Amino acid sequence: MSSARPYLLAPDDTHFPPVARAHASGLLAIGGDLRPERLRAAYAQGIFPWYSAGEPLLWWSPDPRCVFETACTRPQRRFARTLRKLEWTLSADRAFAQVLAACAAPRPGQTGTWITPAMRRAYVRLHLLGHAHSFEVWDGSELVGGLYGVASGGMFSGESMFSARSGGSKVALYFACRALAAWGMPLLDAQVANAHTRSLGAIEIPRARFSALLQDLAGMPAPADWDAALPLRHAAALVA
Repeated sequence: MSSARPYLLAPDDTHFPPVARAHASGLLAIGGDLRPERLRAAYAQGIFPWYSAGEPLLWWSPDPRCVFETACTRPQRRFARTLRKLEWTLSADRAFAQVLAACAAPRPGQTGTWITPAMRRAYVRLHLLGHAHSFEVWDGSELVGGLYGVASGGMFSGESMFSARSGGSKVALYFACRALAAWGMPLLDAQVANAHTRSLGAIEIPRARFSALLQDLAGMPAPADWDAALPLRHAAALVA
């Protein structure tokens, strides 16, 4: 891995350096802005912004990369028994701003969030342009779980997920994987592994392999209307 200093982005330039230049920590660049052109250019190269309020804008490309193989990710047996009893329903892109706001809310024991107001505005704009998407889980009219992220051709980069009820984020994740697999999108990028994502079925792959897969998938078309294209509408169908 490179130990080079992070690249400083010019305000009027949306180009990024090669991801192989990233520091061993995964930090690649500093600065720039969150306009749609820069965000799209970043995700197309496997780069994402991640920083806290009061910090400069930081851009990352970690090695290894954490991903879910969408066709292989399935609920574990114990959770599958719970799913069969749920009457929750599923949708996509019907409540993007709600999902984003729920993901941005501080978790128990935390006082802040990396999903700053500027980040929220940027991703809502990206959603309105058709590049950011959400998967929602409902109990009647109550939003009980969700996940949002960015599509770059046939690659979907998950940014965050939330639960308002126990299991809500798990359902959102398995639902997203099932939908993406049905659309021929083989990977859900989870960026950096942790114990929770590994427990749900995530794996790690070298950044070079991830970049090669991303390049192959970049030209693949995604559905124009994600909600209309969904292969299932009920949480219980995830175990079918």
